[in-house]
Amino acid sequence: MKLTWYGHSAFRIETGNAKILIDPFLSGNPSWGKGWEEPAEGVTHVLLTHGHDDHIGDAANILKKTGAMLVANFEICMYLVGQGVDQGKINPGNFGGTVDCGGFTTTFVAAWHSSSSSLGGGRNVYLGNPGGLVLHFPNDKTLYHMGDTDIFSDMALIQELHEPMIGIVPIGDRFTMGGAVASLACRRYFKFEKAVPCHYGTFPIIDESADKFVEGMKGTGTEVIVPKVGQAFEV
Repeated sequence: MKLTWYGHSAFRIETGNAKILIDPFLSGNPSWGKGWEEPAEGVTHVLLTHGHDDHIGDAANILKKTGAMLVANFEICMYLVGQGVDQGKINPGNFGGTVDCGGFTTTFVAAWHSSSSSLGGGRNVYLGNPGGLVLHFPNDKTLYHMGDTDIFSDMALIQELHEPMIGIVPIGDRFTMGGAVASLACRRYFKFEKAVPCHYGTFPIIDESADKFVEGMKGTGTEVIVPKVGQAFEV
């Protein structure tokens, strides 16, 4: 499985015939800043954890250009249909549900956060519950993108039910867990083979580095991969 981090929570995942973008905040992302066209090349699926603008990002443009399948909660799917996304290409779900994405499945699990999109003028539209996404591949490792979340004890059930080997973990503090708490979540609730930190270094008000997470994960047996923006790596 090949992953590419584009800063914040935006990842491209390539395995088998699937080319997946998760939370494609690209053109407005100061960590990337090169537009969405290159990351979206050949994309087959766009997956969204929740509705905040720094996660939906360029999803509408990417979906309309590529014809990729949209996998998200029902509210987000219909919100993007309202922006011109093909309703025939949506694959909605919600907590506890698993959807067949053609070549892999996605299970919707809980996250402790919020979810809306700005309409401007101080107005927001509700976009359902925030979540995490567990991706099961027939011939590759199970991957869990936590979305934006704090630690919560039901992470133990996610481990029991899905046994993810790859964890994509938010660590930036303020809007999610900080690095120390994120490492506690990984140590206490998961048996990740590899953990990839995200949601840091994008804006001055969140943590600039993954140092606290790296320090907290020492001695766990989990390999921490601190990615470089735009550089693919294998997991």
